[in-house]
Amino acid sequence: MARAMFEYTKTVLKKVSFNSDLFCKELEKAMKRLLPYEIEELTIWVKQFTANKPELYVCMTIIN
Repeated sequence: MARAMFEYTKTVLKKVSFNSDLFCKELEKAMKRLLPYEIEELTIWVKQFTANKPELYVCMTIIN
């Protein structure tokens, strides 16, 4: 079940990546509901996903 939430979170973040405000809000929600080891995985994924999306860099403060 927890793994499904992690995958769902990644799907949602991909879909809202067109808007940095939505992306930040969904990232905040994810940080509250995921398990600690999933947050570590999500941090790695977000860094890779936003590598070529400078408009989403403002959300990096949420995961740091």
